[in-house]
Amino acid sequence: MAAFLEAKDERKILHVDLDAFYAQVEMRDNPALKKVPLLIGRDPAFHHGHGVVATANYRARQLGVHSAMGAIEAKKLAPNAVFVAPDFPKYRSISAQIHEIFAEFTTVIEPVALDEAYLDVTAHPLSAPAIAAQLRQRIFQETALTCSVGVSYNKVLAKLGSEHHKPNGVTVIGPAVAERFLAQLPIAEFRGVGKKAQEKLTAMGVATGADLRKISQDDLRAAFGSFGDQLYWQARGTHFGQVKDHRVRQSVGKENTFELPLRDRAAVAAAFKDVAEKVVAVMKDKGFLGRTLTVKVRDDHYQTATRSITQRTYFALEPDFLARQAQPIFDDLYPEDDFAIRLLGLTFSNVSDQASQPISLFENEN
Repeated sequence: MAAFLEAKDERKILHVDLDAFYAQVEMRDNPALKKVPLLIGRDPAFHHGHGVVATANYRARQLGVHSAMGAIEAKKLAPNAVFVAPDFPKYRSISAQIHEIFAEFTTVIEPVALDEAYLDVTAHPLSAPAIAAQLRQRIFQETALTCSVGVSYNKVLAKLGSEHHKPNGVTVIGPAVAERFLAQLPIAEFRGVGKKAQEKLTAMGVATGADLRKISQDDLRAAFGSFGDQLYWQARGTHFGQVKDHRVRQSVGKENTFELPLRDRAAVAAAFKDVAEKVVAVMKDKGFLGRTLTVKVRDDHYQTATRSITQRTYFALEPDFLARQAQPIFDDLYPEDDFAIRLLGLTFSNVSDQASQPISLFENEN
């Protein structure tokens, strides 16, 4: 196989990421906070030492503070930092305002969290870089907030682009430059590469994308399992996943939140089964069937991801089965074992009244 997969992909994909969103909102509303290291989270001095940093402004980041860091550790690194408790209703309202701007350019929008989303603008007559420029201008004019945008022909490259020039930057990765961009990219900047994976890749002699591309798919799979396949194709700039519009008109969902975060896959599997039992009970009570199952995960970074599976036929309303559908999605979102999960949810959409359907064998299937 060629060193770089030659596949014609003419999509126009944007990844829009608000810069230090929560902190930026608070600095906008209180300009005095721009002059100090700002941490969004609970001050450990008033919460028995508990809490984590949801995000930090760039002054605090220069001192080594980062999202999901324990509040006590953050305060040691930035003793003069100001803590501001997160105001999620305000952030959700601003996020909705920004999504209204997105909708003026495309109907194909995949929210990843309050502060980021993928947009497929293939159908828009303007070029993707021109759309990115207009989006950034509109967002700043209407909210006084900056964002970073990645522009490419698939989701992975668009995401890598938005992270490449932060804050307040645009990175365009077209087919002519993708191979060179990935070859020079430090391995730590590849999607899904956490501390443990980086250590393992370093031991394999991998420091950049060019090094990664020299490793065979079999060797990567042997070292990392299914994540090895992701690394293999990511090094070649290949990802055919679609931007998914998650808007639903009728849905049934349940969520579980955890005061103590889940940190192992067995606990996650058990939690998925528990929430599946709850949503199945509601679906059966209402006499509903659904063709789309959406999995929602929120971690200790206050980052929320949703992924959906749509079938041509209706899902079996069986908790074990639904939990098994959710687990691979979770594993794809968190290929490494250093996660801390605060919320898991399952939602059915594309819902129909079971009474209006032909007799179903789902309840009797094994």
